[in-house]
Amino acid sequence: MRPSTEHLVIEGAAGRLQLAIDLPNAELATLRGIAILCHPHPLFGGTMDNKIITTLARCMVSLGYASVRSNFRGVGESQGEHDHGAGEAEDTLTVLTWAQQRFGKLPMVLCGFSFGAHVATRVAAQLANSGTPAQRLVLVGTACGSVPGLRTYNTPDVPANSIVIHGEVDETVPLTNVLDWARPQTLPVIVVPGADHFFHGKLQIIRDLVVRNWHDDTPH
Repeated sequence: MRPSTEHLVIEGAAGRLQLAIDLPNAELATLRGIAILCHPHPLFGGTMDNKIITTLARCMVSLGYASVRSNFRGVGESQGEHDHGAGEAEDTLTVLTWAQQRFGKLPMVLCGFSFGAHVATRVAAQLANSGTPAQRLVLVGTACGSVPGLRTYNTPDVPANSIVIHGEVDETVPLTNVLDWARPQTLPVIVVPGADHFFHGKLQIIRDLVVRNWHDDTPH
């Protein structure tokens, strides 16, 4: 993403996992937390270098978080095969555990785009069930419900402080899907007028929305 990005490989359940780490321009002790970022669908070209994912990574770095991206299994240098969200959630938990070993048990933020947003909700549900909930979720173009291509996502509910952003004219995950998922939760959804699934020409809006809606949930 930028010259200071660190690239490395760790071991996951299905083999190697490729990571990219970006840190704020500050001393390690000043980190507010760890942000784990989940990329879009691997079978449709999704990688950790997706523009929305790198935009979210830069945004979280600007907010003082260590941003950790990983390629899901079967993508780039990551080994294994696509597992429809279950294995990807397992790998994300592995990445989170590794990040906490490196940076300390700091507050955790989960960010995701499209399929990655669905994975992030699955990880958040597992963390909550284990008594170690994420500080916050940032979800863009969340895959939920039935989408074109005969795919269906049973996306878990998310905490009330989640930031959910969706494009008005999303052709991959219709806005109605997200509203149907959010309605029973009384969960606000930020709709970007004119934006498609990939937010072409509107990436800065995503960054601005996250920064504007952010607040520090870290216990004091």
